Amino acid sequence: METGIHNTSEIGRLKKVMLHRPGRELENLMPEYLERLLFDDIPYLKEAQREHDAFADCLRRSGVEVVYLADLAAESLVNSEVRQEFIREFLDEADLREERLRDGLKEYLSSLGDRELIDTCMAGVRRSELRQETAKLGDYVSAAGDVYPFAVDPLPNLYFTRDPFATIGTGVSIHRMHTATRNRETLFGKFIFQYHPEYKNAPRWYDRGETSSLEGGDILVLSPEVLAVGISQRTQEDSIDQLAETVLSQSETFRKVLAFNIPKTRSFMHLDTVFTMVDRDKFTVHPNILQQITVFVMELDENRKMKIRQEDGRLEDILKEHLHLDKVTLIPCGQGSEIDAAREQWSDGSNTLAIAPGEVVVYSRNYVTNRSLEEAGIKLHVIPSAELSRGRGGPRCMSMPLWREDP
Repeated sequence: METGIHNTSEIGRLKKVMLHRPGRELENLMPEYLERLLFDDIPYLKEAQREHDAFADCLRRSGVEVVYLADLAAESLVNSEVRQEFIREFLDEADLREERLRDGLKEYLSSLGDRELIDTCMAGVRRSELRQETAKLGDYVSAAGDVYPFAVDPLPNLYFTRDPFATIGTGVSIHRMHTATRNRETLFGKFIFQYHPEYKNAPRWYDRGETSSLEGGDILVLSPEVLAVGISQRTQEDSIDQLAETVLSQSETFRKVLAFNIPKTRSFMHLDTVFTMVDRDKFTVHPNILQQITVFVMELDENRKMKIRQEDGRLEDILKEHLHLDKVTLIPCGQGSEIDAAREQWSDGSNTLAIAPGEVVVYSRNYVTNRSLEEAGIKLHVIPSAELSRGRGGPRCMSMPLWREDP
């Protein structure tokens, strides 16, 4: 059965990718609520869109079909029942404390066209916008008396499409995110993979209704047989147990899951901020993990029961063993300089997007790391990054591969 998804490696030639062009949600960021919305800064939307368009054009010039999250979500509202279901679930998860507010929002959202509905749910709804839609005095009074300016919070992290779900083989995992702010993002994935004509048949490896968190930045498809998952600040051990059990027992190709134990800090937020694959035997890495790392190897035994063993050692040796490579080249972020590595790690120097073996997209601002990649024989596609990088995510974070050729 056609699932619309094929992703068996990090480096197979990229044929189709899903992005989210930053929208009005960035203009709903306010300094006093940045921490709540997981931002350190406020990108300038017009410039962020220009940079994002350059990213999309770079991919298209390399033969990649680019599709957008908002388009796929709108195309998933296939009839009035599905549309009503979407609005109901969106409002259920919007943390609304007043019945009057919920009723007003339902009426407002129901009046919008499909694409406008999706854009509005992503951008968030200001209380001032809602007042314009009503002629009830009570709505004006309650809005004026509430110091919080939003009826529904914006979703500014959406342009990092890597995290709310992940494509693995021919299936998808839809995630329970670590924070309430980002968990609402996965609703769009739920509707795409439940109703979109092209993607509704994809097997589900994990679902957003689970109780422990799993995020896409912690999932790396190292080969058709080997899946890597980070035990991180935002992905818990219980989630990896469940994902590994499902993928290893139901997918056609995967034989082992490598669970990497990484530091639980903001700078090591996800596994893909620590290392990414740039060629069959080459990886970008954060210098701090060059020495020792702990990996838990998860496999099914002959009775289809899970067995786990711990391996401690150098990342290079672990990758050589499990990917059956004679040699592995690790390319340190910032050329190993403590200062350059810290600065370029902050702007995701290790977070590259491979579009083919040995061919990657990188941010222009990480010029020290980029020089190392070129010296290692990697072909670079350099994109502008002054505003996009303010969200603390790189080219890999901003892209969700839907179809890659086999490596």
